Amino acid sequence: MNPDTVQIQTIELLTKLVSIPSPSHHEAKAAVYLTGWLNARGFNAHVDEAGNAVGVKGDGPREILLLGHIDTFPGELPVRREGDLLYGRGAVDAKGPLSTFAVAAAQVDVPPGWRVTVVGAVEEEAASSKGARHILAQRRENHPTFCVIGEPSNWDRVTLGYRGRLLLDLKLTVPFSHSAGEGRLPAEQAVDLWRQIEAYCRTINRAREAETAFTRLESSLRHIASRDAGAYGHVDLSIGFRLPPGITPAELEADLTDLLGQLPTGTIAETQFHGGEEAYKGDKSNPLVRAFLRTIRAEGGQPRFVVKTGTADMNVVGPAWPDTPIVAYGPGDSSLDHTPHEHIDLNEYLQAIEVLRGVLVTLMG
Repeated sequence: MNPDTVQIQTIELLTKLVSIPSPSHHEAKAAVYLTGWLNARGFNAHVDEAGNAVGVKGDGPREILLLGHIDTFPGELPVRREGDLLYGRGAVDAKGPLSTFAVAAAQVDVPPGWRVTVVGAVEEEAASSKGARHILAQRRENHPTFCVIGEPSNWDRVTLGYRGRLLLDLKLTVPFSHSAGEGRLPAEQAVDLWRQIEAYCRTINRAREAETAFTRLESSLRHIASRDAGAYGHVDLSIGFRLPPGITPAELEADLTDLLGQLPTGTIAETQFHGGEEAYKGDKSNPLVRAFLRTIRAEGGQPRFVVKTGTADMNVVGPAWPDTPIVAYGPGDSSLDHTPHEHIDLNEYLQAIEVLRGVLVTLMG
């Protein structure tokens, strides 16, 4: 096929995927489109029971799993092209990396003994990671030989790890006292609690001598709302925590439960902890990493390593596959994730495809 035609089709795939809205829980149309694209290029592709788009090329026992996600952060953006920049929800996070996976895998010949699996997983943005957990359940015994997670890192960077996560939904029920009295009002007690949580995180970080964002425990107040109900006030809070290596969700939950036990007399706290994921950081001395470094250099880049302060499906599968080299890779500037200005440079997208294609060829000999 004419190289110009291939490039046009490559850009069309990403443009079409970005043009199909697919926020978490609404990925079906995009998954059907991607599986159709893969089937037309020699894959055995289908939408699985979880709703993932899955395409397999080759039938050998050794598997290279390219695990991207097809869902996006909510909020549609107008899809438009400005020169080499493609704007739209998911262009960076993470349909750019997913399209990179699909195109690179389509362009390589898979030798006997190998198979390449491309996955557009669902609900990565929903904190449930339904798609990745389904893939994990299918590979409890037979782990992939190599795994690449589809997340933006720029074409010449390789991501080795992500911080963990814990989410807390909290409802405080507080008996009212007169605003002229000494008692703390419901909203004030909620603010007091938030300040105590911030102080707890600072104490932990000082004790751990945490100097970088990846090694710090951090909290974020995602939502707070108060309302009155007769003699009582109610305050709803949603709090997110980013966990460094060495702090598990269970340990943090226990400490927070102790902290909530110190609320003023009469105040009742109803809690729901969810979305717990351990931090994960992979090894940088293995054939997968070496293949990326070698190929990035061959494409004229200076490869760099990075660790991310958020979470990804690497947190789900990484701890379960200790014998599988794992990195995250994909084109795009991750600082644009979830923003109203999300866009990807199509030149970088094409460059990342060349890198990943070279990595696949190297790994499969």
